[in-house]
Amino acid sequence: MLRGGTSVLGIVNFITFLISIPILGGGIWLASRANSTDCIRFLQWPIIVVGLVLMVISLMGFAGACYRQTWLLRLYLFAMFFVVLALLFFIVFAFAVTDRGDGQVVMNRRFLEYQLSDYSGWLRERVADPQYWATISACLRDGHACSGMRRLARDPNTGMLVPETPDMFYVRNLSPIQSGCCKPPSSCGFTYNNETYWTPNPGVPVISDADCNRWSNDQHTLCFQCDSCKAGVLAGIKKSWRKVAILNIVVLIILVIVYVAGCAAFRNAKRIENDEPIGMARMTKSQPSRFQF
Repeated sequence: MLRGGTSVLGIVNFITFLISIPILGGGIWLASRANSTDCIRFLQWPIIVVGLVLMVISLMGFAGACYRQTWLLRLYLFAMFFVVLALLFFIVFAFAVTDRGDGQVVMNRRFLEYQLSDYSGWLRERVADPQYWATISACLRDGHACSGMRRLARDPNTGMLVPETPDMFYVRNLSPIQSGCCKPPSSCGFTYNNETYWTPNPGVPVISDADCNRWSNDQHTLCFQCDSCKAGVLAGIKKSWRKVAILNIVVLIILVIVYVAGCAAFRNAKRIENDEPIGMARMTKSQPSRFQF
């Protein structure tokens, strides 16, 4: 039978165990599918690890609280301490590697433009690595990351569905992948034919942007080898990592509360094991007072 701090610890760890099930299931589901949004798979593994660790630790804490096994509670507190440190490290690391890089506002465009030079550090080196980028670009191409760009509008004169006009396209909100990989940079000054077909404008002076030469109207090539595409992927990763880091902050707060409850349950179990009274001990005087009432 549970009582005191052990009852609180048992209930909290049972809830933590229930929470770990959807976390683990979501991580496995994400890892089993190709994410056509950014094609980054290594982000799902921390979710799977967190789900597994929470499940195992919550079972340890629940069993230790139910049976008042001090050795199991001691192991539980030891493991929980390192989980808290690992989560704290991941939060700091996630914010540190995503501290730079934002989309750039372009005149007469609602969507943002992305440049690789705005990013730096470990994450940029990871994505820009030729071997790793070959895998990412192949995933984007095979996942038809730009197929959702196509939109049709009804011509008011003929009533037929026709591709969007340039003015309609320029006021769209594009994702970082769509802006960086599915169209040439706005600085190239290409002429819009449709969302993924652009032609050079002879009246616009050529700028020294290598992405303008990398652009291809081949639907299997587009701008998948452009630096702007790598920057778009980095922008998507930054957004995803920030969301995961915020979620981990909430999990960290919960785990700290559980850890404090575990410390109280451990002291409680030690008192029961040593046949010590639970709660505040009453003090007695060694020499009674002369006045007795």
